[in-house]
Amino acid sequence: MLRYAIPVFTVLLFTIPPINIQAQTTATATVSAATNLNLMPAERYRMANRMLSWKLNGKVYNSIIQPEWIHEQALWYRVNTKNGNEYFLADVAGSMKEPLFDQQKLAANLQAQARGNMNDGGDGNVDSRNGNDSKTDGDSNGIDPYSLPISDIEVSTDLTTVRFVYDNHRWSLNRGTGELTRGNELPALRPGGNYVMSPGGRYAAFIRDHNLWLKDMHSGEDMQLTTEGEAGYGFATDSQGWSRSNRPVLAWSADETMISTYRLDERMVEEMHLLRTTDGRPELVSWPYALPGDEHVPMHERYVIKIPEQCKVKLQTQLYHQRTSNCCGLTRGSEWADNEFSPGNETLAYVATSRDYKEVTLKLADTRTGAVREVFAERDEMFIETNLTSRGVPNWRVLHGSGEFIWFSRNSNWGHLYLHDLETGELKNAITTGEWNVVDIIRVDVDARKIWFTAAGMNPDEDPYEDYLYSTGFNGSGLQAHTPVSGHHQVTLSPDAGHFVDTFSDVQNAPVTVVRDSSGAIVMELEQADISEVLAEGWQKPEPFVTKARDGETDIYGLMFKPSDFDPSKKYPVINSIYPGPQTGSIGTRAFSVSRRGQAHALAELGFIVVQIDAMGTPKRSRDFHTAYYGEMADNGLPDQIAAMQELARRHSWIDINRAGIYGHSGGGFATAAAMFTHPDFFKVGVAGAGNLDNRGYTYYWGEKFQGSYTVLDEDRDSYTNQALQYQVENLRGKLMLSYGTMDSNVHPNMTNLVINELIRHNKDFDLVVMPNRGHGYGNESYKIRRTWDYFVMHLLGLVPPREYDIER
Repeated sequence: MLRYAIPVFTVLLFTIPPINIQAQTTATATVSAATNLNLMPAERYRMANRMLSWKLNGKVYNSIIQPEWIHEQALWYRVNTKNGNEYFLADVAGSMKEPLFDQQKLAANLQAQARGNMNDGGDGNVDSRNGNDSKTDGDSNGIDPYSLPISDIEVSTDLTTVRFVYDNHRWSLNRGTGELTRGNELPALRPGGNYVMSPGGRYAAFIRDHNLWLKDMHSGEDMQLTTEGEAGYGFATDSQGWSRSNRPVLAWSADETMISTYRLDERMVEEMHLLRTTDGRPELVSWPYALPGDEHVPMHERYVIKIPEQCKVKLQTQLYHQRTSNCCGLTRGSEWADNEFSPGNETLAYVATSRDYKEVTLKLADTRTGAVREVFAERDEMFIETNLTSRGVPNWRVLHGSGEFIWFSRNSNWGHLYLHDLETGELKNAITTGEWNVVDIIRVDVDARKIWFTAAGMNPDEDPYEDYLYSTGFNGSGLQAHTPVSGHHQVTLSPDAGHFVDTFSDVQNAPVTVVRDSSGAIVMELEQADISEVLAEGWQKPEPFVTKARDGETDIYGLMFKPSDFDPSKKYPVINSIYPGPQTGSIGTRAFSVSRRGQAHALAELGFIVVQIDAMGTPKRSRDFHTAYYGEMADNGLPDQIAAMQELARRHSWIDINRAGIYGHSGGGFATAAAMFTHPDFFKVGVAGAGNLDNRGYTYYWGEKFQGSYTVLDEDRDSYTNQALQYQVENLRGKLMLSYGTMDSNVHPNMTNLVINELIRHNKDFDLVVMPNRGHGYGNESYKIRRTWDYFVMHLLGLVPPREYDIER
């Protein structure tokens, strides 16, 4: 393979003295208020500030490609350039590209319409000769040609016309003459985007008074589809405890005539409570939130709704658990996952997942009668995944025409595709095999009996987390690789799969976007990302590494971040930026990114070596690897993290393994606190944010999937005691800072308060940052980042940070 070139409350429970950085050998040395303070130079913080994601992301150009195929030989795409967003048409046959339209003229003509200066004579046409007065000077009334407020772009197959939505109207642009025609006004939609559009844009589904409604985008009329909905027992309700919205959960048929959805019964589900900070009395916020072991949990009654008849058919089957066959949540994109209508809508295929995630069942429902037939069931005594990426589309497809279905399973220890008989459910043959994983089904060609998919780990000499494109026959023969360049590939196939757009990159090399033919040969290049401005800021590429896991045999993969003025003759503390999974790992995508989890680049600039390691218990490896600490969630892959850090220290004399820190948010907060309590001799400093520190207090779907069903073992223990960190705080010896948001409706702050209570009971010093009225995503707030920096600077470097440094956004 080729390698291409509101106030925040803070509790402080200690004071800090001065330390000579050259003399410090441990992270627990203290500093007294003496006259000769060792101060961290403010320039270090300024450099770290320049490495924050919101400072760098806007300096990467030609990297965000959004391709749309028009037909087999042409596509259009939008790309971020130094000017802004630009639009291009690519002629694949001629290997040429050109502007999709004159953006200056289009902005001017749209501007004329906005001012009411249209030269249309009442016929809705705009004279393109007004195309020289576009305003780009920041005038509040101006339209920037490179930030056009247009959406829903379509290009005619003859390439002559571009249609789009602007100012709530449909418009048509003649590419040859520049003539702009305004169409009818679109009906107004509910604010906040709380609707799901049908595939062709005819209808917008929304919830009103616990019932499902449609807005006809042609007539503007509202249509009520259900009438019996009530509080706690509504139709298409998105209420998952940890996540909820006003947007309906449903799946459309391709012809926009049917909807698959449910009526959610959560009337008996116990509530979770939060207090919103306000003047005077705080405001109580309560909502249904099921926990592991709860008797009453949310349940689904499944329905098919027929739009033309305005009627619904209740499926003749038991209630279903609020589950999807892979992590996480019910929807993928805008639609309910695990639902698939047959071409003529006679049948709805769907997958039901058991409460404990150990069993999934493929079922077929008659959309006329509601009768349901079970086709196939699979059980895994750990947990089922039908896609190994978080929020990936489940990898099953029903082939109604041939009477077969494609199924994803890890019964061989690896994630592969299998062909089954739709009538009997029996296995016909394996489609893919080997010690690697299918990632996503991209295309199923029934006529050619060929399947296109991405996979990871097929080539043993490459990063097993990088995605490549392959195809093979339904019978497992004719496996073909289509992406010959090493790296992570993001692909978009043409209508007939004769070509595909391939954006490839890796953790060190910026994206290149090309068009390839089906053999993988490059037909034309579209874009090369430009990171020159990022490099000019002093940004350093992360360094990939491979070490052994806790067993001394299994390879685990990581990234290392160094300061831009790295000096190998010095000793550096090492900090682990962790996210333990199990639905993803610390690193995340192997595609190029100038920013990584936890603002790792920025932290390194303060004088640290920062590492991210995908330990055992994370996906996209074997089933055994992924389920390594099932039932022992407090493990968090920490023995692998430690083994890797120790191996790195043996390789590199400039790593001071005696000054090891760790930090993370959410699951990473759980892992960080666990590290400080269960490995106190190794980790000296930890910053743990928004952690699910006792999964008995977190959403039942998470704990029951990855820890197992809740059972009482004896008077003092249950099956979740081993992961509840409040029982392990007496081991704390290092410096620990905890934080939470008081309105975190995902990971409730009660779990952190349980730990705090025990820390106090055991007379342990610790630090606490409380973020009033913040939800779960406060981790990238400037204050939280600055406090994290200060904590590591004080306790790993022994320096006094710049007082209240103001991080720029």
